[in-house]
Amino acid sequence: MTVTPIRADAGLRPPGRDGGLRQTFRSKYLLRLLVRRELRARYKGSLLGLGWSYVRPAVHFAVYYYVIGVFLGLDQLIEHFPVYLFSGMVLINLFTETLHSATRSVTGNAALVRKVFLPRELFPTASALVSLVHFLPGLTILLGAAVATGWRPSPEGLAAAALGFAIIAVLGLGLGLLCAAVNVFFRDLEQVVDILMIVITWSAPMIYPWTHVREHAPGWVLDVYLANPLVSAVSLFQRAFWFPGTRGDFAFPPDLYARAGISLAASALVFAAGHAAFARMQKRFAQEL
Repeated sequence: MTVTPIRADAGLRPPGRDGGLRQTFRSKYLLRLLVRRELRARYKGSLLGLGWSYVRPAVHFAVYYYVIGVFLGLDQLIEHFPVYLFSGMVLINLFTETLHSATRSVTGNAALVRKVFLPRELFPTASALVSLVHFLPGLTILLGAAVATGWRPSPEGLAAAALGFAIIAVLGLGLGLLCAAVNVFFRDLEQVVDILMIVITWSAPMIYPWTHVREHAPGWVLDVYLANPLVSAVSLFQRAFWFPGTRGDFAFPPDLYARAGISLAASALVFAAGHAAFARMQKRFAQEL
């Protein structure tokens, strides 16, 4: 009796062979489920629900505006200071929330990681999308305030806004992937990220003009400051939404668009490094969790 050998089905693949971000975005249904799950968990039992996405930035803005703008007098130095402040705030809030939530995304879904096979990148990606959902109400408020001060859309302004947003989105997700992976092995990273939130808020010209750094810091500090991608991103958003409603005499950082291009390239490198580190370390996630 002749036994016919069983041939491997060419259509079958080992689990996770083509995972990563490519498979993450192919799994759109799972991604939507995770985004909805995170939003529902965050606002469970809440009367306002997503309305808190409007309340939170409004209160945050009011505190900074009255303390920095009114009490310390920056409202008199910077034309339309509320729009200037909020232009940077919505972008910085997007970055900090992405980094903060992505860092905890894998450990926060430990039960799923241990029991179900699915692309692990789904978790930080879903956290980044939730941050984007919270970004949209702030952007809506910013557009309304900008229109009230004379802003009108222009190709250059929209391009500047798109470039600033791209820097933040790519850099935030790249660092989020890296921190999410490292946090599985070293939980102290959560505390480090919490501390970094304070530093990040003051590391970009959101509350103050960049010229304060030029006037009060040594030259090498200014060079390091301007090399920060967040500085370029915030300046581009201010160029897009705040500057058109002013007299037009504000001087932005030199070579803003060239620096922004370099910042986007650096953000892409951070993203590639974060993705590579995540892909390498995720093999031990289930074991560590």
